Amino acid sequence: MPKKLTSDKADRFTESVIREMTRLALIHDAVNLSQGYPDFPAPDILKRAASEAVFADVNQYAITWGARKFRNALAEKTHRFFGIDIDSEREITVVCGSTEGMVASLLGLINPGDEVIVFEPFYENYGPDTIISGAAPRYVELRRPGWTFDPDELEAAFNERTKAVIINTPNNPTGKVFSRSELESIAALCRKWDAVAITDEIYEHILYDGAEHVSMITLDGMRDRTIVVNSLSKSYSVTGWRVGWVIAAPHLTDPIRKIHDFLTVGAAAPLQEAGAVAVLLPDAYYDELAAAYTVRRDRLVGILRDAGFDVMTPQGAYYVMCDISDREYPSDVDFCRHLIEDVGVAAVPGSSFYSDPASGRDLIRFTFCKREETMTLAEQRMRALRPAARPMPLPGR
Repeated sequence: MPKKLTSDKADRFTESVIREMTRLALIHDAVNLSQGYPDFPAPDILKRAASEAVFADVNQYAITWGARKFRNALAEKTHRFFGIDIDSEREITVVCGSTEGMVASLLGLINPGDEVIVFEPFYENYGPDTIISGAAPRYVELRRPGWTFDPDELEAAFNERTKAVIINTPNNPTGKVFSRSELESIAALCRKWDAVAITDEIYEHILYDGAEHVSMITLDGMRDRTIVVNSLSKSYSVTGWRVGWVIAAPHLTDPIRKIHDFLTVGAAAPLQEAGAVAVLLPDAYYDELAAAYTVRRDRLVGILRDAGFDVMTPQGAYYVMCDISDREYPSDVDFCRHLIEDVGVAAVPGSSFYSDPASGRDLIRFTFCKREETMTLAEQRMRALRPAARPMPLPGR
């Protein structure tokens, strides 16, 4: 029998469904409301800062764990918003986007036999991340309509093998913002079982209707057992720059830095210079960001409701989940293909956010980080989905 030349790990997950939907959208010229990248420009001040850095010949490696100017700016921003002091020399690691930040954090923590708790539905990377790191995932369900978890179910998931719990707030794909009381209950279990909280806070400034972002690192007893993962991508509309950071106490930062060094060496040096400008933007920038996204959220929610969708209005981030259980299609994947190929609008199948695809087969996700022109085109195309205009189902559906 010939030798198996591929990894068993790679056999345990598929390519990104989100990015597959983007590829299909390009093939069929569909409006891309699937992948969460803005189709509008980044702030001019960032673009100028990046250009100036390039023309100033900031072209060589920065310090592996990040340019000092950027790390100092991140420490200043953390104090400003969280009220805690971070040592930029020992507690911040600049990485190639939050994607690398999450993987480097897990690889720096996990040993064979360790378990990681993941709330589902989850951002699709978290499942493969646990497999790549060698962790055994334990899933805890966020239940509709409010995307709340059962405290007893969460408590039952913790045990002596629990090394970490992953928390994404504001949450992708649900738009849930974990409340302070919810985070306190998670923190208590982390302390009880000597576990680490890894918090993905990439949407921290995109909040609606008075929702408050609370970082786990600010809670009692969590300063030394929280890893905060973040990025320039969403708050500053530069998803392609791939510049992120990880904040953690020195005993957690040390292994993360080692893994990061041999994964990617370092993030793009000129873009770190621009990052130092970005994270020190005034409060007005973040107020305007949230206000602009509130308009976009309400716009897409209206479009989707007019098209007959059962919409779950988000508290944060820039995604909308819809229940499609009333649609006469075999699965969420079939319905998303119909949307792309026949309607001309791309969404993401909800099954891609669950460990058991059957749990999300009645859900799809749209994003609204788009220009008004994009929204208008999507609205025009989705008029065919309005209940009164809905055609008879095809045979077999």
